[in-house]
Amino acid sequence: MATILVADDDANIRELVCLFLRNDGFDTVEAVDGHQALTLYKERSIELVVLDIMMPIMDGWTLCRELRQMNADLPLLMLTARGETWEKVKGFELGTDDYLTKPFDPLELTVRVKALLKRYKIGSTHMIQFGDVTLDRQSYKVILGTESLTLPLKEFELLYKLAGTPGQVYTREQLIDQIWGLDYTGDDRTVDVHIKRLRERFVTTSDFQIETVRGLGYRLEVKHD
Repeated sequence: MATILVADDDANIRELVCLFLRNDGFDTVEAVDGHQALTLYKERSIELVVLDIMMPIMDGWTLCRELRQMNADLPLLMLTARGETWEKVKGFELGTDDYLTKPFDPLELTVRVKALLKRYKIGSTHMIQFGDVTLDRQSYKVILGTESLTLPLKEFELLYKLAGTPGQVYTREQLIDQIWGLDYTGDDRTVDVHIKRLRERFVTTSDFQIETVRGLGYRLEVKHD
């Protein structure tokens, strides 16, 4: 089972989170601050990190940025005492995948942890399939039922990124950095243009939908019967 690193300076929170994770079969490692968490991550095989924002020595913002620079495919779940939009935007821009606002239901946390691990497992493959839609990263083709579609490269990469982690919110800045590259100097509204084109191309499919998350960015939701 996966090993989860829990970083929070509140011993009661750490104990509660670790208890519920262990009850679900996960192994847990605890850190009291961001610096210790970073050290443990380098020493251990960690599959996911649960991190608090407000920690001494190194806060959650810095830890999130450092971890994301070290591993672009590490699931990160942030805990915050406030559910303000600016905090969520900052966290997503730094690389977190999901948020929970304190006080939270530990059962919800374990569900979110499992969902994140599943998303990243899907995202690590070369082929993504849901319903009648198949995205093939090796051929850069989209199979829709019996029809094969060839998309412009950036449209395919954008769709593949969103589909690889269904339900995850990406800000425009994240998508620009990951699809167009850090050296891109154009308008970040190019993301909106490409999203619009993708929606128009797949308007007839009911297998997925690209949703706008107001004030944050975009996410792809897979539709189930």
